[in-house]
Amino acid sequence: MAREHGLTLIALVLLAGFAVLALGGGWLAPYDPLATGVGASLAPPDVHHWFGTDALGRDILSRVISAARLDFGIAIAAVAVSFVIGATLGCLAGFYGGWYDRIIGRLADTIMAFPLFVLAMGVVAALGNTVANIVIATALINLPFYIRVARAEVNMRREAGYVEAARLCGASNRQILALHLFPNVLPPMMVQISLNLGWAILNAAGLSFIGLGVRPPAAEWGIMVAEGAQLIVSGEWWVAFFPGLALMLAVFAFNLLGDGARDLIDPRRRS
Repeated sequence: MAREHGLTLIALVLLAGFAVLALGGGWLAPYDPLATGVGASLAPPDVHHWFGTDALGRDILSRVISAARLDFGIAIAAVAVSFVIGATLGCLAGFYGGWYDRIIGRLADTIMAFPLFVLAMGVVAALGNTVANIVIATALINLPFYIRVARAEVNMRREAGYVEAARLCGASNRQILALHLFPNVLPPMMVQISLNLGWAILNAAGLSFIGLGVRPPAAEWGIMVAEGAQLIVSGEWWVAFFPGLALMLAVFAFNLLGDGARDLIDPRRRS
């Protein structure tokens, strides 16, 4: 228990640090993240440029800090969209069953039939690699997770005693769903949200890495790793290392937080 809570605390500290970077990046970055020539080209880390500079002389620390806002913004927006739509569809499928369940279930199965990252690539390639389309693609591939969780939880609880009591008191189906069932399916959904935020950041960075995500010269972790990957063999390791480290820590923190939340919600996992 102590170890699990310690890992959750580490995750919260890391995420708090990233939140500070995302919200205050404009004031915390020592240089303009888009400005070229602020230092020598491909200068290693030193007291003036703690993370070194890239091939255009841009300060990597400033770009890593600035990228936190973009990557976290994409992830939060995408997960929020998929949560709202997926939870609504899943609750309807679990509560009403019948053709609601069949149609919504087939929608989730159709999305899950594709490799999710490949599906995201196809959506962005078809719509164009803008930030809005990256959010749409990331939300789409996360949609089945919320549909399935909400459907299973509502289906399990729709005949519960408190639901029957609310129905006997004259509550409509809409009121039962909104006031009695949905609040009770939120805890497992919160676990899914935490895990999906990490996946969403990784998905956005992966799209940028292969050239289908955010366009240069924007500061984004995936772009920075892609720009630095070809320089590792020549010894300029810092160009890819520091944005890759930031990406790894962000995904790691969300996964740790999701595991900790799952342990708190499910008492059987505490033994």
